[in-house]
Amino acid sequence: MGAFKAYDIRGVYNKDFDKETVYRIGCFLPRLLDSGHVLVGRDVRLSSDEIHDALCAGITDAGADVWDLGLCTTPMVYYATRHYDASASVQITASHNPPQYNGLKISRRDAIPVGGDSGLKELERMVLEEDFQPAPVKGKVLDYSAFRQVYIDYMKAFVPDLDGLDITVDCSNGMSALVVKDILGDRKGISWLNDNMDGSFPAHEPNPLEVENCRQIIQAVKDNGSDVGVIYDGDADRVMFIDEKGRFIQPDYITALIGYYYKGKGEVGAALQDIRTSRSTTEYLEKLGFTVTTWKVGHAYAKLKIREIKGIFGGELAGHYYFRDFGNCDSGILASLIVLSVVASLKKEGRSLGDFMSQIVCYTNSGEVNFRLERKDEAIQAIYERFVTNDHPTKVLDFDGYRIEFPDWWLNVRKSNTEPYLRIVCEARDEVSLTRRLDEVRSIIARFN
Repeated sequence: MGAFKAYDIRGVYNKDFDKETVYRIGCFLPRLLDSGHVLVGRDVRLSSDEIHDALCAGITDAGADVWDLGLCTTPMVYYATRHYDASASVQITASHNPPQYNGLKISRRDAIPVGGDSGLKELERMVLEEDFQPAPVKGKVLDYSAFRQVYIDYMKAFVPDLDGLDITVDCSNGMSALVVKDILGDRKGISWLNDNMDGSFPAHEPNPLEVENCRQIIQAVKDNGSDVGVIYDGDADRVMFIDEKGRFIQPDYITALIGYYYKGKGEVGAALQDIRTSRSTTEYLEKLGFTVTTWKVGHAYAKLKIREIKGIFGGELAGHYYFRDFGNCDSGILASLIVLSVVASLKKEGRSLGDFMSQIVCYTNSGEVNFRLERKDEAIQAIYERFVTNDHPTKVLDFDGYRIEFPDWWLNVRKSNTEPYLRIVCEARDEVSLTRRLDEVRSIIARFN
């Protein structure tokens, strides 16, 4: 079934999965997670109400109760899972995907994700193969929508002094619009874009990692003379930033800025980064005194690893940021509050976000470059043979594709877990070296198109 992915269930609704699939997911989920209840939230996508009704019908037919949160950001569901000590939860969302997509993000107790290796494959087998008999006593749907205020009150504690700061915020017509104004409060200096929830995403797709979707906020930052631009994705578990000159900041560099924030609070310890992260970030964090662990891409892996290393925070190239102070989960809004705190402090010192980032970034980075091809495994093997078998790298990481490191450059090649792409990240000392390395990688991949 095409909708079952490595991290969640996701696809084009009524093509990759439908309400019958969702109903059966609801039927088997209480048994999979050994739970008499399932906490359920949903985003504002046009198909989310229908999916919600089908999921709740399955859960209650299985004899379990639904604790219904109503409209939610994904991080709200994570926080509610821990706040109510729920043993199972689901957020209905397709995150940053276009409007025709939808899906389900499933967690167990303590907001630990249920991924392909931790229950999703078994759930898929149940949905496809098992017969379902309704429970003799049907469960109930209980209203938990009052939790929204609990969440807002919790997040307000992280709001810094923003007096004198000019900010442009793009909610992408997504779920951040549900709570971010209440969290930030009624204050001057904030310009809002696309701050009404609309599951058709009329302004742009809710994926700020794509430059095309940031054109509006980039122009607005310039027009408004803002100190910083903040743009959330569709379900508000990711966030990205624009500096005062309208330049998009590569999200893994923000991980370094978060380290600066915690160092300023006197907190130094373990930090997590994904396998695609720039050496600029790694070296900066290590200079601050952090012990940096590199791990697989994806929230289903990151949340377990940050617990294991007892990390203070972690970050990914895709704009997910994880926090010990948020139950080791990712939160776009919390990340934005931390970044705004740093920008406000910098402004008082007469410094800008762009100036600060220029002190961190000391390599030339390609960002993530995607290649659509079918023979992905053969292409990865050819890249491995060229740069590992034939050359002498200083280090090779092999747990999420390969990260192949040399003294003056490195390369990560990996398959997407959710889309038909081979993904490449390359970094070198300068633009000329980066171009040469990327051209060689492209020529290898071209043989497998």
